[in-house]
Amino acid sequence: MGTPDFAVASLAALVDNGFQVVGVVTAPDRPAGRGLQLKPSAVKEYAVSKNLALLQPEKLRDPGFQNALLDWNADLQVVVAFRMLPESVWNMPPLGTINVHGSLLPDYRGAAPINWAVINGEKKTGVTTFKLQHAIDTGDILLQATMDIGPAETATSVHDRMKILGADTLVKTLMGLQQQNLVAKPQILSGLAKHAPKIFTTDCELDFTQPVLAVFNRVRGLAEFPGAMTQLEG
Repeated sequence: MGTPDFAVASLAALVDNGFQVVGVVTAPDRPAGRGLQLKPSAVKEYAVSKNLALLQPEKLRDPGFQNALLDWNADLQVVVAFRMLPESVWNMPPLGTINVHGSLLPDYRGAAPINWAVINGEKKTGVTTFKLQHAIDTGDILLQATMDIGPAETATSVHDRMKILGADTLVKTLMGLQQQNLVAKPQILSGLAKHAPKIFTTDCELDFTQPVLAVFNRVRGLAEFPGAMTQLEG
């Protein structure tokens, strides 16, 4: 289950490493561009190219979608950069659902972990595979992998390297589960953990009363999308 390019790397890794992908779930086609013509997600484009079974639900609680998902009879589900799943979906397969998250949990739980890690001037980040449960990004950790963040690196650059690390970590996770030598570890949750909420317009505004490094980090943490902004003469 996934939608953007970040998720394609993981899906392709599963296919290339011989895992049986019984089906793919992604977002419905959305209007895009000046002509507002329907455009498929990056995950759909890849799935179609590999002739994989595909579902594009508008609502994840829709009985028709859930029955179709159940008919795939999957042992395990994998989620990468997708919507929040209802329990009736993530708890469906016998082995549950695994998520690939773009941070070293429990730090940077939330929708924009790459952006906030760069904005905050982190020198390291990474990926985590974990089991989904009720609270967002709090499930038991299966595997983690670390990567450096360059002093002038943008969020886009980190994203492009991290999707490869995430795919590799996912494959190692599934192989470990197959070989029954991977033990899930509960997260140590505390109020000290850093968070990564969704980026809003106010987060993109530059504050030039801040130190130069803080402004620089915010610019690169928002590059190339959604982008930092400021106003000139009002």
